[in-house]
Amino acid sequence: MQIVIAIAATLIVSAPLAWILSATYQKKVAREKIGSAESKAREIIDEALKTAEAKKRESLLEVKEESIRAKNDLDKEIKERRAEAQRFERRVQQKEENVDKKADAIEKKEANLAAREAEINKVKQEVEKLNEQRLHELERISGLTSEQAKEYLLRIVEDEVKHETAVMIKEMENRAKEEADKKAKEYIVTAIQKCAADHVSETTISVVQLPNDEMKGRIIGREGRNIRTLETMTGVDLIIDDTPEAVVLSGFDPIRREVARIALEKLIVDGRIHPARIEEMVEKAQKEVENQIKEEGEAATLEVGVHGIHPELVRLLGKMKFRTSYGQNVLKHSIEVAQLSGLLAAELGLDVRVAKRAGLLHDIGKAVDHDMEGSHIQLGADLCRKYKESPIVINAVEAHHGDVEPTSLIAVIVQAADAISAARPGARRETLETYTTRLKQLEDIANEFKGVEKSFAIQAGREIRVMVVPEQVSDTDMVIMARDISKKIESEMEYPGQVKVNVIRESRVVDYAK
Repeated sequence: MQIVIAIAATLIVSAPLAWILSATYQKKVAREKIGSAESKAREIIDEALKTAEAKKRESLLEVKEESIRAKNDLDKEIKERRAEAQRFERRVQQKEENVDKKADAIEKKEANLAAREAEINKVKQEVEKLNEQRLHELERISGLTSEQAKEYLLRIVEDEVKHETAVMIKEMENRAKEEADKKAKEYIVTAIQKCAADHVSETTISVVQLPNDEMKGRIIGREGRNIRTLETMTGVDLIIDDTPEAVVLSGFDPIRREVARIALEKLIVDGRIHPARIEEMVEKAQKEVENQIKEEGEAATLEVGVHGIHPELVRLLGKMKFRTSYGQNVLKHSIEVAQLSGLLAAELGLDVRVAKRAGLLHDIGKAVDHDMEGSHIQLGADLCRKYKESPIVINAVEAHHGDVEPTSLIAVIVQAADAISAARPGARRETLETYTTRLKQLEDIANEFKGVEKSFAIQAGREIRVMVVPEQVSDTDMVIMARDISKKIESEMEYPGQVKVNVIRESRVVDYAK
């Protein structure tokens, strides 16, 4: 029991001692750590100060280097500017010296001119004195004053002029009579050569053969709807009369007439004739005619032996197959001019290919003169420029009627070949040209009105059909438009009989069942 008490007493006494010892030890350790931390902090601060001082020194060095570099650059630039200023100053001084020299030269010239002017004035005075002396001497010798001498000379000159004028008038009258007789004979001979009674009908109509007369009724259709559709789509007048197994297509435009002929032949072969089928066949015929135009142009270039012509010019050449001028086929005329030009060029030792090319293209403007404003000469020259033809060819086109001076022998050759081809007896006839011009003028007048989609002159110019846009022209406007077109035709054209103006307004609604 006592042992236990002794152990307990020992524990009670040793516990505080142990705690005190432990606390003392911990304080000691803490002090050591704090001292270590403070020393490290001082070391870090010292290190930071050293680093900052080094950075500061480096920054100062860099700033000094930069300032030195900037100063060097500035000094260099100042030197360059100074040198440039010195150069400019030298140039200005040199120019001033030159100006001074020129001023001295000008002053010398002015002095010379003043001296010469004085001499000239002196000479003038002497001349005037001599002239006065001459007049006085003449008056003394002739016994007349200057005014009397002038009147005497004027009377003599007037009498001579009257005599010469009378002789000239008499000669001109005699020459005019001779020229009038000669021209009258030429006009009569030319009129006889151009006379061709059936020429207009041959060149303005096409005949389509029918398998039987029953086909005429099918072409006309119920209440005439088929023939109206065909005439409206093509702008050609269909004449169905008592002629057995034949339909006559009449129109001044050969291309329209060809489209109508092909379309009608296709319809006859197909057998199905109704408005929708007619429209389809007309579209096919138009494409076929376009292909034919292209082929004709290519055939013309091959026949003449000219290559490298722009495809659009080739197409326009083919289009000239359906164009006549004074009754002469323009494409055949152009081919003939090209061949003649080539022969003449070969005889003169010139470039045959260029001569043929110029001859073939000399009337190319006639392919578009019905659709565009301007003469065929100007239009042809513009087309040749547009498609990069040579200056020789362009000049030949411009000069072949004498509107422009020819600048080459080839242009003169084309002039001569054109005159030879056109002057052949019976080659040209004025009747057809006047006729087609009148029909074209009718269509142009109608097309000028707002709302007109297209117009067709038919019945040899006795009727014009005007197709209007339904959305732009009402039924009431049609009456006014027909009257206005009639009045304009009356005021601007001359024609036999009367012209019927037929304004057509057609509305269509199209839908598709799907």
